[in-house]
Amino acid sequence: MDAVAAVHVVDDDPSFLTSLCRFLRAAGFTVIPCASGTDLLSRVSRETRGCIIADLQMPGIGGLELQKLLGGRGIALPMVFLTGQGDIPSSVRAMRDGAVDFLEKLAPRETLLAAIVRALQKDTEGRAARLLVEDRRRRLAALTEREREVLGLVVRGLMNKQIAAQLGIHERTVKLHRTAITSKLGVHPVAQLALFASEARLFEMLPPSQREARPAWRTAGQLTRVP
Repeated sequence: MDAVAAVHVVDDDPSFLTSLCRFLRAAGFTVIPCASGTDLLSRVSRETRGCIIADLQMPGIGGLELQKLLGGRGIALPMVFLTGQGDIPSSVRAMRDGAVDFLEKLAPRETLLAAIVRALQKDTEGRAARLLVEDRRRRLAALTEREREVLGLVVRGLMNKQIAAQLGIHERTVKLHRTAITSKLGVHPVAQLALFASEARLFEMLPPSQREARPAWRTAGQLTRVP
């Protein structure tokens, strides 16, 4: 896993690439120059931290195609695009697909630095969110299939008796499952269980019949749908 968040600069113009990398290093960033989209793709993975500054128009793999290829590989590095001339349709497409910014190469360097700071912040936040989901899913994986079914009904606000009737088991068995669930997940209140299930995307792991209803919070004896 990469220890440092780096700015990956992709441009087929050697002089521009060298100049920009020198400027960014002087500004305090860790910089990795890439002469092409293919070069970048050989250097990054899902574990790579940082962001990408990419020329829009490059021979071979252009900026927008590079963005698509990265997404197809599950690589979520935020991107800032640079172009030699304004291109509104391309900028719209790039931003729609998650680019942080779309700048002309002659844009003020302060504008580029601000975009890079936003991109690195987006990477930090996205990484934290992914790690949270992974942690929740690891703990959820410790549950048996039946315990996940019970959890799915608990977070919808069903009482033990209702859960027992729906699953065709004894109410005491439901209580035992709930005890095991709270022990394995380290979470007890139903509201926290609902949040945990949402963060772990529990309902993607349940049978289709249990995905129809949306989960609910139980607060002060009332049920409130999770938005």
